[in-house]
Amino acid sequence: MGRDKAEDRSITDTTRIYSKTILRISSCTIGGGQSKQICSFNDVLQNISLDKIPGAGVRPVKNWQTISEIFVDMSLYTVVDLDTSSQTLITYVWLTLEWTNEFISWKPNDFCGITDFITLGDTLWKPDLYIYEMTESDDKTPVIPYTIVQNDGKIIISKPLRIISSCNIDIFKFPFDTQTCSLTFGSYSYTVKDIVMLPSLNSSDVYASSMNIYVSKGDWSLLNITVINQTLITGNEEFSKVTYMITIKRSPIVYVINLIIPACFMVFLDVASMFIQMGSGERLGFKITIVLGFSVLLLILNDMVPNSDSSPILGIFCTVCLAVMVTSTIGSILTNYMLTLSDTRPNVPNWVKTWILKRLARVLLFKLNKDEKDLAVSIDTDPNVRKTDNQPDMALRKKTEDSVKAIKVTLEVSLLKRLLAAVLKIHQDLNLSRNEQDAKSEWYLAALVVDRLILFLYLIIVIVIFSVVIIVWTK
Repeated sequence: MGRDKAEDRSITDTTRIYSKTILRISSCTIGGGQSKQICSFNDVLQNISLDKIPGAGVRPVKNWQTISEIFVDMSLYTVVDLDTSSQTLITYVWLTLEWTNEFISWKPNDFCGITDFITLGDTLWKPDLYIYEMTESDDKTPVIPYTIVQNDGKIIISKPLRIISSCNIDIFKFPFDTQTCSLTFGSYSYTVKDIVMLPSLNSSDVYASSMNIYVSKGDWSLLNITVINQTLITGNEEFSKVTYMITIKRSPIVYVINLIIPACFMVFLDVASMFIQMGSGERLGFKITIVLGFSVLLLILNDMVPNSDSSPILGIFCTVCLAVMVTSTIGSILTNYMLTLSDTRPNVPNWVKTWILKRLARVLLFKLNKDEKDLAVSIDTDPNVRKTDNQPDMALRKKTEDSVKAIKVTLEVSLLKRLLAAVLKIHQDLNLSRNEQDAKSEWYLAALVVDRLILFLYLIIVIVIFSVVIIVWTK
């Protein structure tokens, strides 16, 4: 009996195994004998059991002395803003992190060739990434919590970031300035004994990938991105970090058209106004109009130039040009005043003759005409020389008196006496008029010398400031 029961049980088990085999073959045989394995991501999840990985909250290494390598990759999407007053840079970047979890692995052949899947990864360990230059958190960054898990245990997180970071800005060459800002990624808690941050790509590859997706808003153009792998030493601890140095250049076309070209035109006009006839009201009115227009341009410049502790070379250029314009206007007022003195004060002071008409005119290579030289020679002559002009008059009077005494008073003599008196009066008036004309000519010559001095100084200062600005911008 026992033997028969054992045989029956053996037959029953054999039949059951045979039946399961037939069912498995039939389930895998579809359409002309081709086998099709049906798998899902849940099968992979149940196989690796993410929620049951030991020590999910700690660094995923089987040997605690194993150093985890975190690969960092960053691509710059756009520069939102570069605020010089607060020294902050706002950028959009695409950040990718890669590391290995030694507790995750499966064979793709066992699961229909599945090599990776995307999951929320709430139970997975993630490095405490920290951006050293970040000044404040940003709520506008899109939240993408998904994580890519590969069959060899590699974990990949890729997400966009809106970063508000500090940047040391120098606007001395504005608007032809180039800024270099850094974004440094590293661990806040783990030292180099636990985590090493490594760049996934070199500088040229990062720059190429960034240029493929970079969107310029018209203000800044991307020049270069340099990747540096460094170690930060804090006390007795060392932290690994990866630094991306972003070099951007400002687009100057708006500032050139709205600021630089109008400023140069106004300076050239003010220089040309120095050739307007001296003493005329047109020159002074024209120069005052240019000064007012340049002041309005400075107000526009104040709104367009970024705020900073250091002044840009463009601001220094405009300030110097305004100072020279005001100085030349004061010089025009001075020359007009000197011409006015020729009417109210006929006598020219000796210091004007010595320092302006003689020495300064020689330094400025001021050539006098022949008649003007004759006038200037009187600077060193004795003032008593003019008294000799009255000696012929005295002799003439004596001869007249002798002739009157010798000849009887007749009608012809009285007429001759009156004629001589009129001639003497005319001669005296001519002498006075000549003295006044000499004084006016000396004042006019002094005004010409001062005007030429102002013109030379104006040209020298303008040429120097233009040369300095061009050298700074092109260096």
